[in-house]
Amino acid sequence: MNKYDIGIDLGGTKVLCAIIEKKERKILFEVKKKTKKEKGNKKVTAKLIEALDELFEVSNIPKEEINSIGIAVAGQIDRENGIVIDACNLDLKNLEIKKILEEKYLINTYVFNDVEAAAMAELILGSGKNYNNILCVFIGTGIGSSLIINRKIYHGASGSAGEIGHIIVDLNGRSCSCGGVGCLEAYASRSAIESRIQGAIKKGRKSIITELTESQHISTKYIKQAIDAHDEVTMQYVNEAIEYLSGGLASAINFFNPELIILGGGLIQGIDEIYLKTVKLARAKALKIASEKTEFKKAELGDYSGVIGATLTEEYNNVF
Repeated sequence: MNKYDIGIDLGGTKVLCAIIEKKERKILFEVKKKTKKEKGNKKVTAKLIEALDELFEVSNIPKEEINSIGIAVAGQIDRENGIVIDACNLDLKNLEIKKILEEKYLINTYVFNDVEAAAMAELILGSGKNYNNILCVFIGTGIGSSLIINRKIYHGASGSAGEIGHIIVDLNGRSCSCGGVGCLEAYASRSAIESRIQGAIKKGRKSIITELTESQHISTKYIKQAIDAHDEVTMQYVNEAIEYLSGGLASAINFFNPELIILGGGLIQGIDEIYLKTVKLARAKALKIASEKTEFKKAELGDYSGVIGATLTEEYNNVF
């Protein structure tokens, strides 16, 4: 069997491609490209192929030595046929990504939801190794999550179980990228914080954000710097997001009663204050007995959870 796999994490702001050594699951080479401006099937596919071609070039590893390609996508997936049914943050609809990559590279390709892949990586190699019933929640451009019951991913009737980002937290609330109204993602994601800060600045409020970046895109790095500078606008909307996120997690504790909640994604990995405040408030808002039995951990594999998880095809086959 070939010694290498390729893992891909395709999200709302970046595509990360890596060549991973199979035995130790070590990342040997990686290429990262921004996807913020790329929307739609054609543009996103072109950006993905650009990143993969560069990965082969910098690694100098022949395609014949690659065992498989695993791609983790932030969206709803048809796993059996390798189709991205809907990825709202990338404007993807019915993208036959498995077929496209297999025809171009002649390498077996597997397609997963991004948080599903990250959850499997954390279950097998990371923070969830010693637990059976887990909720994984990743907070970045959007909010994705995955349920693990008795050490198996729970997919639900349509394969979309675990969408905590789209639980309704305000019946008459903000529009969400999914087409719904009042979703948790519209209140507690990085995109939600970004939108609120931008709105405040347009209304004339002063914020250090305008000194940190001239771009409309406010990354986690700039949010962190603004928090460190005690920027009033940023602190207001970060705390607002924490209130909603902790409420969503408290509801999940009450409903699912997991042993462990793993939190990951850019906001959690990049800003300790958000992680610590969210955990404290979620515990306070949840039912006491349930809360006492639920542990919290950060994703041990960090930004690489999705990339590594997407290459665990053999382990996936054993689990599902």
